[in-house]
Formats: sequence, C-alpha cells, structure tokens
Amino acid sequence: MRINDEQLKQVDRQIKRLIAANNFYGKMLKDAGVDGVATAEDFEALPFSQKQDLRDAYPLGLSTVPDEEIVRIHSSSGTTGVPVIIPYTKKDVEDWAKMFARCYEFAGITKKDRIHITPGYGLWTAGIGFQAGCEYLGSMAIPMGPGNTDKQLQMMQDLGSTVLCATSSYALLLAEEIEKRGIRQNIKLTKGVIGSERWGEKMRARIREILGIELYDIYGLTEIYGPGIGINCKYDTGMHIWDDYLYLEIIDPETGKTLPDGEWGEIVLTTLVKEGAPLIRYRTHDISRILPGECPCGSTYPRIDVIAGRSDDMMKIKGVNVFPKQIEEVLASFPELSSEYQIHISHLDGRDTMRIYVETNGSVDFAEMAKKVAERVKSKIGFTPLVKVVEIGVLPRSEKKSKRVFDERYD
Repeated sequence: MRINDEQLKQVDRQIKRLIAANNFYGKMLKDAGVDGVATAEDFEALPFSQKQDLRDAYPLGLSTVPDEEIVRIHSSSGTTGVPVIIPYTKKDVEDWAKMFARCYEFAGITKKDRIHITPGYGLWTAGIGFQAGCEYLGSMAIPMGPGNTDKQLQMMQDLGSTVLCATSSYALLLAEEIEKRGIRQNIKLTKGVIGSERWGEKMRARIREILGIELYDIYGLTEIYGPGIGINCKYDTGMHIWDDYLYLEIIDPETGKTLPDGEWGEIVLTTLVKEGAPLIRYRTHDISRILPGECPCGSTYPRIDVIAGRSDDMMKIKGVNVFPKQIEEVLASFPELSSEYQIHISHLDGRDTMRIYVETNGSVDFAEMAKKVAERVKSKIGFTPLVKVVEIGVLPRSEKKSKRVFDERYD
C-alpha cells in the first residue's frame, strides 16, 4: 500500500502549514531541508518523528494554530518523563468524534444502544473520546469513568447498558465480578469495545465466555487524536484504519525501511487533516502488519492485525532479547492457566533471573504445572525461568491498564 495522490497533496499542505507556523516541528522539517512532497519517494524520504520530539516541544511548541483557535488540550498517559501536550482545534475535536462514531457503527452499535464508558476522563484522551463518539452517533452515553466497581455494576443493571467500553484489564475484572456475584442474568451487555492495551486471545476468550458478548478492538493514541482511529468489524479480520484522516505505514524498526503489506513491523502514522498539531511519519512503536486483500465486510479501509506488542518493550535477559508476547504465547498453550501473569526480572549474585507468576485453578498439581511451564518457556527463549503457580484471582486486577512486567534490576 503506497501513498496516493490525494494523500500526498494533504501531506504537502500539512508540511507547508508547519513550516509557516515556525513551530518546533516546522523548524525540524526546515532544518532537514524539507519544504514539501510531490511523489511517494519524496514522502518516504521524510524524517520520522517520535515521542521524545514531542516532549522536547513541551508545553505548546507543537501548536500550528494561534492560541485562540485551540479549544482543548490532551496529554499522553505516560507516567515518566516530560508529558506530551497535544492541542486540538474545534475541527480536530469534531473529526475525532466522527471517527469514533464510525468505529461504533463498524461494531454494529446504533442509537438504540446504551454505552457504558469506564475509561478515564481528564487530560487522558480515553473517556472523553468514547463519549464524544457516542454522542455524535446519537447513542445514550453512561460516562462512569474507572473505579467503584459496585457502582459500575449497579448502573449497568439499573440502566440496562448494552455496550461496555473499557481496557481489557477492567473488562476482565468486571466480568469476573459479575460471575462471582451471580448477576449475569441482570446484565444486558451485547458488545464490548476494548482498547488502550494489548490483550491476548486467552483474555478475550475468558471475557467472551463470562459475558457472552461480541468483542471489538479499538485503536488509537493520544498523539494521533486518541482512541477511535480504527476498529475491527464483525468479521474480525483486523482493525480498519481511517485512511481519509491518516496515512498508515509499517516500517522495520531497526532500519526504518517501509515494509510491504503482510510483513510485521512498527506502525507509523501521518495525520492528513489535523489542524492543532499535525504529525508527519510518527513512530508509534506499536508492532503490527497491514493485512493484504479485502475484508469480507466490503470496506476498503486498510486493515492492521492485532497489536503484537511494542518495539520498545523488549527485555534483554542473559544476553537474550525477550518480548512479553513470547511468554504470553507459551502460557496460552496451557488450557489450565488463566490469562493473567506477571514477569519479574531481577539481578542476583551476578546474574539475571526471570520469575513468572501464573494463575490456575485448584485441579492441577502446582509444582508439576510450574515445571511444565518452565520447560516450555526454556524451549521458546533459551533459558529456564523460575515459575510460581498461584490460584485464579491471586494476581491483581486493574481498573486501568495491567502492569505485567517488573524489571527490578534498575530499582
């Protein structure tokens, strides 16, 4: 998939706006000798941008419009380093709502639905994005935000929520609470729109099994509007990305070379019409691939596969490069294990040690299960971890995103 003529014109317009604004980003492009693009080759020669560039522009150095045209700011949810501040114009806010409403429509959600929104509100883009799309579509928004599970379940029952919007971690927590309290018959949920963190098939299966609902992956990041820039449809053959607002590339994270459709690499996004803070070739660090061919739904929007992880979440242990997804794939091969796990890495007596905590039901021998898991992990990554098996529910559940990797070597 290569950039088309209309998208090239839009990118050229954005570059000229950035340079004219003489903002942080415009100066970067000028310093790189860029003044526009006319061909696909011109585009692929443009420099990448990444999060540190955006941090360097703190607080409002990314803005491409006068202050009086900024109607809202959002900030990334990261907890370390200088935050990233993204300004939005009135059109940006409206465009985001339109994209999000399209996501709901692709999931078969209509004005008759009651959308239970649990992601956080505030500087983070999540809750307000889910709500804006809901209101643009014309559905009933139930803006709960995270936490207070008792209140969540009460409102879910009393108001007859039909759609749950949540992180996968909180969706699992709510599902397990519904099961534990025996109130499934009082819950009217039919669909779940889940985003903001990678989640494996085992977790999907557990949420689906307990709640009996259709699950939809929604994609997005604060720097590029927020959640709502893509979603899978009922055929579940990848997430459609709205290429009338964004240009999508997959690159080799090591070389920066653009990869052909079907090959796994890092997602790079360019905003085509964003006014407040346009981004050119922004490296997301999310790992996926563009799926070739057409979706059975008939949509021509390009599709990406599930997010397999991040190019920057690699752990180096005993000289071996390890990704959390590799451990997750091993754990998924054991039907006796739940979807939840934790990885702890420490440095003891001059060597690195990996400890993996996993959950299982009480029907198996914990010591034998730990041995089997350790052996299979060793065959996958080349060294043997210490494995601790605990009962289902022992590992913490989260109302936001679950932290599963703890690297204690640098504490």
